[in-house]
Amino acid sequence: MFPIKIKQFSKTIPAVLALAFAGSVVAKDSKTLDVYWVDVEGGGGTLIVTPAGESILIDTGMPGGRDPDRLHKAATQVAGVKQIDHLIVTHFHIDHFGGAAELSQKMPIKNVWDNGIPERDPDGKANSNFLLRIKPYRGMTVGKRHIIQPGTELPLKQTNGTANLRVRCVAAMKKFVSVPDATQRNPLTDKVKWVAEDTTDNANSIAVIVELGDFRFWDGGDLTQNTEVRLVTPYNRVGTVDVYQVNHHGLDFSNNAVFVQSLAPTVSVMNNGVTKGCGAAAFAAVKSARVKAMYQLHKNLRDDIENNTTNEFIANLTRDCDAHHIHMSVAPDGKQYTISIPDKGHSSIYKTSRK
Repeated sequence: MFPIKIKQFSKTIPAVLALAFAGSVVAKDSKTLDVYWVDVEGGGGTLIVTPAGESILIDTGMPGGRDPDRLHKAATQVAGVKQIDHLIVTHFHIDHFGGAAELSQKMPIKNVWDNGIPERDPDGKANSNFLLRIKPYRGMTVGKRHIIQPGTELPLKQTNGTANLRVRCVAAMKKFVSVPDATQRNPLTDKVKWVAEDTTDNANSIAVIVELGDFRFWDGGDLTQNTEVRLVTPYNRVGTVDVYQVNHHGLDFSNNAVFVQSLAPTVSVMNNGVTKGCGAAAFAAVKSARVKAMYQLHKNLRDDIENNTTNEFIANLTRDCDAHHIHMSVAPDGKQYTISIPDKGHSSIYKTSRK
């Protein structure tokens, strides 16, 4: 098992720490940036609430009631928002877009950002099945739909007294943002191990960077290995991040070691399921980046149970769980952030690090 040593910063305990244990509505006069990893059983469901109180949801889990209900509860009862201002759907697999239509019946969705609804199954499978699955998403009522592009920034409100906030698309449809000026060649380029090309829609996933001042958070949907590597080699178009949402639920099709090491995160969070994710190669890749802490939504209960972090950093330990979420609260100045599992009483504070 991977030993984790958490670096605590207890000399200055800001209002962020008090929020870490808040299981009810978060007051946005705190001016924090809050992220909630909602348990959608190995799908995607990351809710972000900005210092101005605007909400961003990245992916919506599966259809069928459970995941839309959990997302609605997290938004209204935990995060305290009444609508989704921006929904980003990273790609058209059912565990990422499936809950959107049902969620839109429970609360307003003002803006939807995606790659453009495809006319045919992007995986090349039976088109009739795909069209049946996509029909509710295509027909749901939303304020406005947008096709996102690398470089697109969400039009978000800034808040007095906080660092600058930015949510920017860095990859979509296997296209990337331009290389920043004066970027040096990535020294890890020659260590890349290429794999067979992914022909599914996973490779087309939208990837975003969320920034508050110096703080940076990565969410890349189900981006797969070769696309990951092209994003950071021979030049790293992303830079480093503080928190890495592990791509593709921690499956081995994703999380190329060179990619994760290039991002050099301090903390990782895996939105895995009971038997989905925590792949051996993906787990090893995250560890190879020498993160200080690895969080999981679920304990891996397959036979390969060694692919788990310690129980303290796992929100749900059993197969029949209570859908505990993981919460991150970033201080208004972006200099530090708290990651907590409120239902378990766990909380750790980390300093933002620009490497």
